[in-house]
Amino acid sequence: MITNQVLLLLMLSILWPSTALPFTPGNIGNLFGMPDSDGRVLQRSKRGWMWNQFFLLEEYAGNDHQYVGKLHSNMDRGAGNVKYVLTGDGAGSLFLIDEKSGDIHATKRLDREEKAMYTLVAKVLDRNTNMELEPDTEFNIKIHDINDNEPKFSKEIYFASVPEMSEVGTSVVTVTADDADDQTYGNSAKLVYSILQGQPYFSVDSENGTIKTALPGMDREVKENYQVVIQAKDMAGQMGGLSGTTTVSITLSDVNDSPPRFANHSFRVTAVESTEIGGAIGRIKADDPDVGRNAEMEYSIVGGHDIFNIITDQTTQEGVIIIKNALDYESKRDYEFRVEVRNTYLDARFIHGLQFKDYATVKVTVEDVDEPPVFTRNPYIIEVHEDTAAGSFVGVVSARDPDADNKPVKYSIDRHTDLERLFNIDSVNGTITTLKALDREMSKWHNISVVATEINNPRQTTRVPVFIKVLDVNDNAPEFAMSYDTFVCENVKAGQLIQTISAVDTDEPLVGHKFVFSISATNPNFTIVDREDNTANILTRRGGFSRREMSLYFLPVVISDNDYPIQSSTSTLIVRVCACDSRGNMQTCNPEVLPFSDGLTTGALVAILLCVIILLMIVVLFAALRRQRKKEPLIISKEDVRDNVVSYNDEGGGEEDTQAFDIGTLRNPEVMDANKLRRDIIPEMLFPFRRTSPIKDNTDVRYFINGRLQENDLDPTAPPYDSLATYAYEGSGSLAESLSSLESAATEGDHDYDYLSNWGTPFKKLAEMYIAKSPDRET
Repeated sequence: MITNQVLLLLMLSILWPSTALPFTPGNIGNLFGMPDSDGRVLQRSKRGWMWNQFFLLEEYAGNDHQYVGKLHSNMDRGAGNVKYVLTGDGAGSLFLIDEKSGDIHATKRLDREEKAMYTLVAKVLDRNTNMELEPDTEFNIKIHDINDNEPKFSKEIYFASVPEMSEVGTSVVTVTADDADDQTYGNSAKLVYSILQGQPYFSVDSENGTIKTALPGMDREVKENYQVVIQAKDMAGQMGGLSGTTTVSITLSDVNDSPPRFANHSFRVTAVESTEIGGAIGRIKADDPDVGRNAEMEYSIVGGHDIFNIITDQTTQEGVIIIKNALDYESKRDYEFRVEVRNTYLDARFIHGLQFKDYATVKVTVEDVDEPPVFTRNPYIIEVHEDTAAGSFVGVVSARDPDADNKPVKYSIDRHTDLERLFNIDSVNGTITTLKALDREMSKWHNISVVATEINNPRQTTRVPVFIKVLDVNDNAPEFAMSYDTFVCENVKAGQLIQTISAVDTDEPLVGHKFVFSISATNPNFTIVDREDNTANILTRRGGFSRREMSLYFLPVVISDNDYPIQSSTSTLIVRVCACDSRGNMQTCNPEVLPFSDGLTTGALVAILLCVIILLMIVVLFAALRRQRKKEPLIISKEDVRDNVVSYNDEGGGEEDTQAFDIGTLRNPEVMDANKLRRDIIPEMLFPFRRTSPIKDNTDVRYFINGRLQENDLDPTAPPYDSLATYAYEGSGSLAESLSSLESAATEGDHDYDYLSNWGTPFKKLAEMYIAKSPDRET
């Protein structure tokens, strides 16, 4: 029940003017002139008009306009002379006012979520004069909320994770929903969260929507993913409230709570003895239900091993057993060792009471394979002296079959490494001998390959390099180290140094070279002094050498070594005699040219005479040939008249070319200019012979040709042989005379074409064309 005091407050909230003091329960009596708690009496101020504080419910569903409230002024005496006017938010559209009564109605359904309050201005006017009867007053229309919006979550699906084995109450994720209803009015927007799906694993805080774990010991290896449905309901969860839901996908993240374990604690591996060092012979694997870093494992051999080792394949998390040293079936065929596996990353929360490692036994069986022969040494280095004769012993190589059968082996030399075929080998015992004599100075080392092959299985072969060093024997004599260019001056004195010589030896004695220099016989001109350092000085024994007497001296020098057996050689030193200045610098070494004292010999004179005779005979023969050669003329004499074809290699320039040759000879003889000279040749006479034109009335072509023939016969300039004469004349018997176009340009203006009109109808058109062009007619 609403008490009398609350009813009084509601009424006062409607009737209290906007300019009055705020009312409280303590000053309610002031409204009626009663004293307040302090004993004061407040008189109510008088206003010109009264208005309501308006509230309106949203989503009105009635058929008529919703009544809002009433405006009334004390200026309104009921005579109908007051008009109420409303302006502001929605005035005239959303809100309408009765001008006479002041009643306000809402014309449409209003939604508080779109707009919660409207501000309007009330006016009181005189209906007749439109004058304002009271000042404008502003008031509000508030929209009261109703629960017409359900809660909505920000996401349709949430994704979250929580570590497995988490304690109860561990926070997973917080989901929140929003309600568009008024948060400050009633319970329309007061939400309560609850879990519809996901028990008993998870729970949700009803006030803030925080999801927490509700079950201890949730194991990812048992179940990893959970779907939780959360509901948000308004009206504080009471019946009749609206609700919304969302789905939360929760994944249990892995922790290292599971140690690695071998499914089988014994493994057997087979390996062939020919497996190379570092090669893999098998794999073993332990199982770990964890994932990612928590499942990473490391394998090792307990106590280590001399033959085997194990490494971890990071991709497959397997243990790979590899060979650390070569296997030998004949030496040992079975091995056994223990392998340990452990996690590389440990979680301190779960290491108590659990061993995060496991053990397994690995047994390896070695299988036999047919192996190639094995040499006792690799490589072989053998020494042999270079004076060893062909067929001599060099050395021995040895190989055996490492298999238990110990099959026999044969030996051979790879001839690609012994192209000169210097060596041979016994195929049974491996003894190497020489096929040819060896020369250390040609090659100090010989590198050959010896092949050992199983007789029963030729595919099993082994090669070994054999290095044969050829030892030196003193079999080469020393000689000059270089070619010397030695000279002695004519004015040299006795005992003067003219050359220092040295020697070389291709042999290599153990203690080094020691050469001895000497002259084979006593020489009166030069002497030699050994300097004891493998060099020697050549000195003059006398002075006063002369190029006239002898320009070259040959000095034999004997050079010996000190090795056994002693080798020596004689080298000749050539000494030239040269002219030198006072300082001993060479000027010239050519011998002087001396005059002949006895004159020329008889043989020399005969040779010179024969050369002169041969030269004279050649000149006479040449002159005779020149006299016999004679050039024949083109025409031997004037009496020799023959036909000649003269070719003029000139193409001319056409009818317009008047410089190359005169084309006047081709024109009609009646209009030809006989005095016109040729421009391409120089005239032989100043006044050339003038040819007379044929008689105009001569109609006989034969007479014309005879006349021309006589003119050419009497022409002194005509050649003394027949030539082709061209007569450009068509005869005068035709009425049209010459039809040639060669003279048309020159004679067209002089012709009279009146005769064409007498030729009849066929020439009528032609007569009209030419008669019209006649100069006389135009004049």
